Amino acid sequence: MTVVNTTPADHLNPLSSEHNKCDEERPEDSVLDLKNVPVLTPEQEKKLWRKIDMRIMPILSLMYLLAFLDRSNIGNAKLEGLETQLDLTGNRFNIALVRNVWFFPYCLFECPANLVLKVFRPSRQVLGKFRSFFDLILTLHARYPQLVVVRACLGVAEAGLFPGVVYYLTLWYPRHMLQYRIGLFFGAATVGGAFSGLLAFGIGYMGGMDGLEAWSWIFMLEGLATIVAAIVAFFGEYSTLLVDFPDTAKFLTPEERAFVVWRKKYDNSSVGEEERFAARHVWAAFRGWQVWLHIPIYVSIVGPLYGITLFLPFGYNTPVSQLLTVPPYVAATLTLLVFAYYSDKLKIRSPFILAGLTMCLIGFSINISAAPSGVKYFGTFSIVMGSYAAFPGVISWLGNNLSGQYKRGVGMALLMCIGNFSGAVAAVIYRSQDSPRFILGHALELMFVGIGFTFLPIVVFIYKRINAQRDTAERLATERGEKVQYSDQELRELGDRAPDFRYTL
Repeated sequence: MTVVNTTPADHLNPLSSEHNKCDEERPEDSVLDLKNVPVLTPEQEKKLWRKIDMRIMPILSLMYLLAFLDRSNIGNAKLEGLETQLDLTGNRFNIALVRNVWFFPYCLFECPANLVLKVFRPSRQVLGKFRSFFDLILTLHARYPQLVVVRACLGVAEAGLFPGVVYYLTLWYPRHMLQYRIGLFFGAATVGGAFSGLLAFGIGYMGGMDGLEAWSWIFMLEGLATIVAAIVAFFGEYSTLLVDFPDTAKFLTPEERAFVVWRKKYDNSSVGEEERFAARHVWAAFRGWQVWLHIPIYVSIVGPLYGITLFLPFGYNTPVSQLLTVPPYVAATLTLLVFAYYSDKLKIRSPFILAGLTMCLIGFSINISAAPSGVKYFGTFSIVMGSYAAFPGVISWLGNNLSGQYKRGVGMALLMCIGNFSGAVAAVIYRSQDSPRFILGHALELMFVGIGFTFLPIVVFIYKRINAQRDTAERLATERGEKVQYSDQELRELGDRAPDFRYTL
């Protein structure tokens, strides 16, 4: 790749005017030499981002695919005899294994995990991940209480993975390149959903080998794969698989590192994003109105997503039910990537989230009715496609509208920490006594979807109004010849409240 150094004339590069704005002396820029950032042609920049994609996305996607398998394989194990052998009668499966034991540790540890990410580094933070899976394998012959403890460990170990990776991606990619990368990463979950059914179908025939039931083999084989991936990721610095941050990425040239850091640093601010840690950034995230208004939208997607993931009752025998879970996830993966690509290209999030909510509304409306099973299977397609395709948009939308690395990291973790409790609710509303129509479960899922339809237009209206107010203030100031009233440091500290910041709709 040919790299042209220093600042060209404005008409040669649309970013050069921003280069000029960044020429003032800044202590935080001196180490990385951001005053001499290379200027890339559009083709060179695309090639650079592809190089980064090929380096960090495969290992992240593999880790999440395996984590999703370990998280959701309890549903497959239930079909293969787990419920009978461990005497999971009544609501013991729902309440103990899903809601109280996995979800609560998972939700509570998400926010702290993001705060320490930059201290322990991504390639180190995955160390705790494989220990719980090792414990899981050791307790294959356990009874119900031991399995409950293992599920709690699983929740703690996985808490930092998804919010940590999303925050990690915001440190690499500009905000309007983010959703497609989250889509690639989260797409591993949808592939995992399809793969989980196929694996469980095949592993089911191993039941009885070496005295182990089929559900034990599911946990053992899928857990071992996760252990291997976690060890590889932990030693990523030495195996050159998982890199930490752009400014230390050895697979990039010094010029490429400078460009990536500059591109991200000045992506949503003319004076650069706040990067230093301070306690006020944590409190700013808790006080951020965007976080609290985005939580109901997140809830409206996560509730249906977890509900349909953990319970896909089709009314057929076990092998057929396992195989029937595959096509909806394949369709969801394709829909997710299409949504993410065009959302980034158009630089807009809310219409795609609205489309996902509409698909969920259609799907649950079909499933709550007395329609035949074939029609309900179509409804299941609609739910899985809508919830999975909208999820990366919900995450990236808030990330786009929070400025300041630590404020964004805490805010996104807080969104998931609180919002994921809707998954705990969704996991217990499909009660066995409500089979086969599950009217209560589908009705409550429709309630979640209704919450999204209520809050989505409210958030869009507020963002539009604030953007319009800032546009008007900027235009009037220009017409009057008024100078900027804030110093560069004050603008950095204001973050998304700065007059030059515009919210993504």
